[in-house]
Amino acid sequence: MPAGRFITLEGGEGGGKSTQARRLADALAAQGLPVLLTREPGGAPGAEHLRGLLLGGSIDWSAPAETLLHFAARAEHVERTILPALEAGIWVVCDRFADSTMVYQGWGQGADKGAIATLTGLLRARPDLTLVLDVPVEVSLARLASRGAAADRYEKLGAPFFAAIREGFLAVAAAEPARCVVLDGTPDEASVAAAILAAVRERLGA
Repeated sequence: MPAGRFITLEGGEGGGKSTQARRLADALAAQGLPVLLTREPGGAPGAEHLRGLLLGGSIDWSAPAETLLHFAARAEHVERTILPALEAGIWVVCDRFADSTMVYQGWGQGADKGAIATLTGLLRARPDLTLVLDVPVEVSLARLASRGAAADRYEKLGAPFFAAIREGFLAVAAAEPARCVVLDGTPDEASVAAAILAAVRERLGA
């Protein structure tokens, strides 16, 4: 079978990534394409275990340790889930990937960006297309407040952190325009989903 395609969704908190990842996977499946929807941190049993450690908030990790934990989870995810799916001809839609570590740990927490880039280069999977959902900080905060669910440790970091995250994602996208498409995440859910599908058709022909 031909190799599948690898699509990642990125962006700050409250940008709608998880919802749009589900919608995109459903839309691709409706076109008859085999699709796997996954997420980070997580996506494989060992990686899901590390997700609990990273997001639970019981430990205040140092930036280098947190970076390495994310890459440990990512390596497991790539080897156990993403690569087997791509090699079987399955399209993979992933809610976050390595760009999130570059931005959250590199831009947001001061971890070594060069080291993060090196670790990213060691991964055996690279996205064919990255969709960055961009929303202003005030929109992120309002959406998180409206959820009514307990916030994870990243969601609790507040406006200055969110501003750094937004700047980081836009910088990553600007540095790799062949891979990244920045989309406005502020319109209604259906409008954002339509823009995502248009970008996927334009870049990948799906």
